[in-house]
Amino acid sequence: MDESQLQRIEVAIGVGCQHGASLTTLEQAIDAVLSRLGAVEVGCLASHERKTDEPALLELARLRGWPLRFYPSETLAGVVVPTPSVRAASAVGTPSVAEAAARLAAEGGELLVAKRIHHGEDGKAVTVAVARRTQR
Repeated sequence: MDESQLQRIEVAIGVGCQHGASLTTLEQAIDAVLSRLGAVEVGCLASHERKTDEPALLELARLRGWPLRFYPSETLAGVVVPTPSVRAASAVGTPSVAEAAARLAAEGGELLVAKRIHHGEDGKAVTVAVARRTQR
């Protein structure tokens, strides 16, 4: 079977990050997670609505041509996730950002990668989760 016959899995990437995380930190976090998955097609990035003006997130989406989706705390809090966080609940009013955003953007798809935390050289943390988009 040649590469043209392989069907890529479409995924949504959920991202939580500390304010001011650098583009490099965000790229390293996402690339590390994606490298484990093989041939995937990123359908979108998703995060908390508080990140609508996060420079590195906006720049990454622009550079890679990935659409962005943002969700309010109430919507994210309604998603069942394997690793809820008391810290996230306290900070943004939902026990999950990355996992919940990935599942919502994947239209309820299964998590392929539960949240992974990456600490960048800039001293900022980025949390990434990946969900398979449901078939239409």
